[in-house]
Amino acid sequence: MNTTVTKNALVLSVIIFFSLTLVGCGGSSTPSNNVISTSVPPATTAEKSIISIDSDPASQQAVELVLFDPNETLSDINWQQISGTTVNFLTKHSKVIAFTAPNAGDYSFTATFKVNGKQEELSKTISINNNTSLLNARLGHAVIEGNKVSLRAWLNDNLDENSVTWQQTSGPTVTLTNYNQGDKAIFFTAPSVEKDTLLQFSVQANNGSTTYTDTVAVLVENGSNISSNAYFDTRVAHVFPYQANSPYADKLVACVYSNNLTSSCTLSTLPLIAQQTSTPTVNDIMSRVVVSHQWMGDRFKEFLTDYDTNNDFKNLLRATTAIVISYDVRPSFYWAATGAIYLDANNFWQTPDERDTINEAPDYRAAFGNDLQFVMPWRYIKNNDYASSYIASDSRITRTGQDGLYRLASLLFHELAHANDFFPSTQWFSHSANTRVLDAACSDQACSDVESSILASSYPLQSDIMRQLAQVSFAGATANSTQKAYQPTDISSFFSPDGATDYYNYSSLREDYAMLFEEVMMYTRYNIQRDVAVTNRPTGDVVYANDYIVNWGQRGRAGSDNIKPRANFVVQRVLPELDHTAIIDNLPQPIEMISGKDWVKNLVLGSAAKTIASELMTEQRVKSTPLSVQQTRYFHKALPKH
Repeated sequence: MNTTVTKNALVLSVIIFFSLTLVGCGGSSTPSNNVISTSVPPATTAEKSIISIDSDPASQQAVELVLFDPNETLSDINWQQISGTTVNFLTKHSKVIAFTAPNAGDYSFTATFKVNGKQEELSKTISINNNTSLLNARLGHAVIEGNKVSLRAWLNDNLDENSVTWQQTSGPTVTLTNYNQGDKAIFFTAPSVEKDTLLQFSVQANNGSTTYTDTVAVLVENGSNISSNAYFDTRVAHVFPYQANSPYADKLVACVYSNNLTSSCTLSTLPLIAQQTSTPTVNDIMSRVVVSHQWMGDRFKEFLTDYDTNNDFKNLLRATTAIVISYDVRPSFYWAATGAIYLDANNFWQTPDERDTINEAPDYRAAFGNDLQFVMPWRYIKNNDYASSYIASDSRITRTGQDGLYRLASLLFHELAHANDFFPSTQWFSHSANTRVLDAACSDQACSDVESSILASSYPLQSDIMRQLAQVSFAGATANSTQKAYQPTDISSFFSPDGATDYYNYSSLREDYAMLFEEVMMYTRYNIQRDVAVTNRPTGDVVYANDYIVNWGQRGRAGSDNIKPRANFVVQRVLPELDHTAIIDNLPQPIEMISGKDWVKNLVLGSAAKTIASELMTEQRVKSTPLSVQQTRYFHKALPKH
């Protein structure tokens, strides 16, 4: 295995999902912020030009070119490379392209565009020197005011990570979120501008004797005002239909991902895929896809073509109106207000260049539940090992579709269970064409008639204590003194006899429904089981996997006798094509974890756990890698009130 790929056991993502309930989220913590420049020169006022920020770029260095004309509205932009070693840029229709020059030489580009309907063209040649860059700032791009921005410094191994320092060098001063010297990534919100404005940044790092510097630019574009009743009340990225000739091309963006959306579209404007066809093809699905970058749609199409051999995902997608994949969707979610599923592009990248285009801003919910004395980690296991590998944010490697298959599959099973909760097959043709999507999904504000509400009535979870704790861990509620005092043994006694497969089930009725379907389908299709445990909450600046001591835990909890009826209820409603009785009967009984052993030593369970080889393997996993990754994949966006 590539040494930059660390097995999840090494990096135990105490992978906690955070959720906002239908009535909204409260209790978010206020992040610390830092201004990295107190005196910033004004942005350039050059008109109609292609600007290169790097004065003397080196080979293997990230370079950006900016089509800059702040006084005109440009459209139909198209970049082409006309000379030099071929480079890869993924935003050929944007005002900014960024690429890595593989070797020294001259590189020439043209940008064609329209101004007031008139076609124009500009050209630019840049020279790349013979030096090899030891420091790279990535990735220059265009962004609409109010969008989230992330930039990352990539360092040669000879440079000292702790020496990394960022400085803003032009444009309206921005405020960074949680910035400290030594941070390789910076995050900020693009400032308000009246016209196209350049922000420029430099980053420095040294090896003890020599200091290296690189620069990067972000072009901030003016955006239309966001109305007070907008469905998306914070700025969303510019997106476009993946298929320009889709019969829904002129409706998709306006109905599912726009700051101008103030009311749910009707089913006549954008129907469910099921209302178009009951057996959708890949092309049918792709005609409903909206992306911020073309490669994102390409990867999703490859996934459906190469890995949806049972047609599960195509069939599950019948309950949606659209699929949105954008660099600023973080984390993924389904939303009944639009009928669309919103997917984090981090699930699809295969090359470092593709990964560069994704915003990696941290989730504000990461600290929820830190006052509690327990953790409930989970993981997916195949053949007594982690089903997926973790790839560090600063690793520039290429992965295949297979590498990300299980993480993406579990995500889609989960989010599309939500879609089929609100739009089960029994109701696909029961709504008038003039009914709004939101009204079709929910007959009342509480959505009391959806399938997950019926599950809660027929097979309710019993522990109110776990429900209340889930609001602390996943919705940001403030823990009271009683909750702060609960120990792992208390949580084990609350959770283990109940009918939830995971702590996250308690966050809302909708999440309980989706979690059941996800776990059952991961075993049914991939023979992958889910571990869940109750452990202590380790303290300290650096935490390792063996610091988490299991008080109680199980593998394959969905096979519990008291959970199978709940799972059966869900599976037969979410995907009626399946033989739900056989699927539930095939679920094995859970395997108990060993109390008192750490999370890693509970990786190999059953008879295999008794071998010396397994002990050596698990010991090796805890030797050098701290637990530093919190992965929040799920998000429950509150429904609008109109």
